[in-house]
Amino acid sequence: MKDTVTYFSSKGPTQTDETLRLAGARGKALGITHILVPTTTGITAVKALQELREFQLVIVTHMTGFRKPGENELLPEHRTTLEQAGVPILTTAHALSGIDRGVRKAFDTVGFGAMIAGALRMFGQGVKVAVEITLMAADAGLIPVEKSIIALGGTGHGVDAALVIKPAHTVNPFDLRVEEVICKPR
Repeated sequence: MKDTVTYFSSKGPTQTDETLRLAGARGKALGITHILVPTTTGITAVKALQELREFQLVIVTHMTGFRKPGENELLPEHRTTLEQAGVPILTTAHALSGIDRGVRKAFDTVGFGAMIAGALRMFGQGVKVAVEITLMAADAGLIPVEKSIIALGGTGHGVDAALVIKPAHTVNPFDLRVEEVICKPR
């Protein structure tokens, strides 16, 4: 099998439109039904809703309290748009940090989740995000684990990475398979 991978010369939100386009095209070619979209404020999620209508989207937000205790960063107007469109929104602890982050802060140590996250970041922040949100969505039962999905990830804001992934749950994270890289920053 031979296919093309797009490598962006820069990372971040300037790659969002092209990442969404590439993910949609590859999803159609492979017959994929589900695309995972990370978002902080909801801007990327609403853009994905417009661009990827033919797919079953699942939006994954930062956990409540990520930046500030009790605060969820998803803007109310974007939440309303997504909810009205019937798009599931997953807000939960991050699979590769969550309690690990609390232990790290309290005891000045590193947990296994942080080590896995660090290893994935060697391929780029967006790649790490895509893998992490796949674990989260699988655990929430929002994506099938028996067939491939596309997961997007980003560096800072927007999305700049898209992967074809065979999902797994966090109880067996090493069963997850990154089957294809559609695009990522170089």
